Amino acid sequence: MDDTQTDGEFSRVLSKRDVFVLAFGAMVGWGWIIQSGYWIDEGGVMGSVVAFVLGAFMVAVVGLIYGELASAMPFVGGEHVYSMRALGPIGSFVCTWSLILGYVGVVVFEVVAFPSALAYVVPGFNALPLWSIAGQTVYGTWVLVGSVGAVVMTYLNYRGVQPAAQFQTILTLVIGLAGITLAIGAVANGHTTSTPPFADSGLAGVLTVAIMTPFMFVGFDVIPQAAGEADVSERVLGLLIVVSVSVAALFYILVIWASGRALPGAVLVESSLPAAAAMEALFSSALIGKIMALAGIAGILTSWNSFLLGGSRAIYALAESGMLPETLATVNETTDTPSRALALIGGLSVFAPLFGEQMLVWIVNAGGFGIVVAWVMVVVSFLVLRVREPEMDRPLKLPAGKAVGVLGLALTLVFTGMYLPGAPSALQWPFEWGIVVLWVLLGAGLAVLSRRSGNQTHVDAHGFDGD
Repeated sequence: MDDTQTDGEFSRVLSKRDVFVLAFGAMVGWGWIIQSGYWIDEGGVMGSVVAFVLGAFMVAVVGLIYGELASAMPFVGGEHVYSMRALGPIGSFVCTWSLILGYVGVVVFEVVAFPSALAYVVPGFNALPLWSIAGQTVYGTWVLVGSVGAVVMTYLNYRGVQPAAQFQTILTLVIGLAGITLAIGAVANGHTTSTPPFADSGLAGVLTVAIMTPFMFVGFDVIPQAAGEADVSERVLGLLIVVSVSVAALFYILVIWASGRALPGAVLVESSLPAAAAMEALFSSALIGKIMALAGIAGILTSWNSFLLGGSRAIYALAESGMLPETLATVNETTDTPSRALALIGGLSVFAPLFGEQMLVWIVNAGGFGIVVAWVMVVVSFLVLRVREPEMDRPLKLPAGKAVGVLGLALTLVFTGMYLPGAPSALQWPFEWGIVVLWVLLGAGLAVLSRRSGNQTHVDAHGFDGD
């Protein structure tokens, strides 16, 4: 198929259901089935619930802000458009490139998590040991399956947004049914376990879980990234962001509560798939545990799918406005997809399995940092536009908008501080900060390359197409 340069014209083919499942499926990917044991062991059931309530509150406030911005500027690129209009090119680049770190982080996370899930389901899957990283053995089977999966998922997105959305709908239904089944098992067969409500770490444990919540909730912002492909009203687009965040928060809290009713945190954390182990214990059936693992695989694929979509649109938006090499603004004329932006993310993710399972924790924390930095920039953009452009058409206009913006800024700055040196939950050197540093250098290099190639901006300082 031939690629052709376009000026950002995508087909509006996504329905309300498509938009919702893209966001919800992105948020409830693989983390709930592989990380729930770690959360409960670190913070206890109550502490983990508190951490997710805190995270959900921050994300809900940010989601409301996104809702107003998305309704006012329903264009491909989302955050890039908002921050360009409010903060100009430099602020927009920092915002969008930080967000892309989170998006690519999720894709990489799923590439590594996919073989991890198969190892739980397929006996003898871990074969051909290659080397060890941070005490975790890297297997040849992991590398092969993860890398092939990256190619297949990238190709699925290349085929078009509608096939990706249909794929998402089916798998999101599987995840929802699995969560409901786990809750039913907890109600019928669950019991109070030996894990203290706040584990043994107290507030430190709650904070350790809390810094992971932005990464777990990232996904609602896929909606503004795909806004140019959504066939819904501006107001409904904004409301879908708020609804998707609320439903995802309830899902996470339900999984934590149900898993904590099945097994102690110390037991769950030893399982490669804690939610599947919880399901197995609640129903006294290894088969049901493996079925839960299949639901986890569905979660991997939904999240993987959504962030390939969102990340590629964010890269496209930067390239189309002259901040990344122009070739990344290529849109395939047949499938209406940003083919080379997809290829960039897919190409990076192919190498992820080489770093082993420990990379999951590193990328969650580094990607989470990128996400909250982007959210800070979006909230600042919201406040700037409320002051500078009070008459802007806002189909979903928040009451007491400036107060909501100030609250959102305070919350996102607090969360950002939790990643910084000196905080109990700070990013670790060299791996987590190393990922952040490498990402900054990559962005700077691509920006310089774009400038040297003479790529001209297609988006004016207000964030609209200037051609």
